[in-house]
Amino acid sequence: MTRNVAIIGTGHSKFGVRTDVNMQELAWEAVSQALEESGVEQKDVEFFTVGNAGAWSSENLPAIVVGEYCGLNPKGTMRVEAACATGSAALRDAYLAIKSGEVDIAIAIGVEQMHQSPNPTVVELIGRAGNYFWEFENSGLTFPGYYALYATAYMAKYGAKEEDLGLVAIKNHHYGSMNPYAQFYGKEITMEEYLKSRMVAYPLKLLDSSPITDGAAAVVLASEEVVKKYTDSPIWIEAQAAASGSANLSRRDDFTSIEAARIAAKEAYKRAKIDDSEPWKSMDVADVHDCFTIAEILAYEDLGFANRGEGVKLIREGQTKIGGKIPVNVDGGLKAKGHPIGATGVSMAVSMARQLLGRAPKGTQATIRNGRALSHNVGGTGHYAYVTIYSTRRPGN
Repeated sequence: MTRNVAIIGTGHSKFGVRTDVNMQELAWEAVSQALEESGVEQKDVEFFTVGNAGAWSSENLPAIVVGEYCGLNPKGTMRVEAACATGSAALRDAYLAIKSGEVDIAIAIGVEQMHQSPNPTVVELIGRAGNYFWEFENSGLTFPGYYALYATAYMAKYGAKEEDLGLVAIKNHHYGSMNPYAQFYGKEITMEEYLKSRMVAYPLKLLDSSPITDGAAAVVLASEEVVKKYTDSPIWIEAQAAASGSANLSRRDDFTSIEAARIAAKEAYKRAKIDDSEPWKSMDVADVHDCFTIAEILAYEDLGFANRGEGVKLIREGQTKIGGKIPVNVDGGLKAKGHPIGATGVSMAVSMARQLLGRAPKGTQATIRNGRALSHNVGGTGHYAYVTIYSTRRPGN
């Protein structure tokens, strides 16, 4: 038996440096919002997942600690990890628990408190998420270096410029400046500031890079059998697909695309019965994984929003702003909203649900015509990819 699954409640903490609380308190900021919004009580939750990458955190069993503090114990739980796609993996496990018929109500929680460790330690631990022996231990690669490889390959092949990457950063800071949950709320940037920012790994600068972030997000999910008990405006998970790629860069033959993202997108479109030759025509808004600015441009192409080599044209022409062909990362994206690794994918789900409900912060609301949104979440350097499609219409209708 498979059933349709909907988001009926969303919650989101303020992202940033959140050393004012501990991890479980941070999670409760999001969980309490999601429970209140859905009308679900803790006793009604049958299963919960906690996305947490957590190598930098003191809690070794975060799902239990978070569940106990949030009043969700003794219900079944699991800690989920898929690098930077951890939040989407947590969403997937909660979604599948309902879709399979096992439970009717589940919560997906993402939480990360990266500032429990010093920044250099966090950078090192993230760097270990590549191929440890050949790339980190012997070559010293960290994640700016990995994505610099993508950036230089793309620039050499398609003629993109540093200023094109800057347009991504400027756009995302513009929208993030209006999102009160964003790490860089109230902070726009100029091209001059972008070009003068410190070089991290050529051509990527500090202002090409997502920040180290603490934060939490949560969604309450329900089966189609019980949705009407709680809301008359559910956001359905119309489709979700996942794919994986090699951990070893030497086994990749293309650095202008992330293969796992292309595979996941194609499968998600197939499940949602969307024309994959022009998928943007079915979408109102998208959140994509812009851990570095080049990653957003790659995502345009991997998702089929532009042909190969033409993603850079979308940002040059302003087509990924509100009013353009397909608004992308109008919550600020990872670049300006922040990237608390375990929470990022759940945060995307919150943003897309609120967009479809017309509840995005002032200045960041896209026009909703099709009633569809998409999130794209990549883990590692292309190790994992999750593409999720959300809809105001129940699948099958």
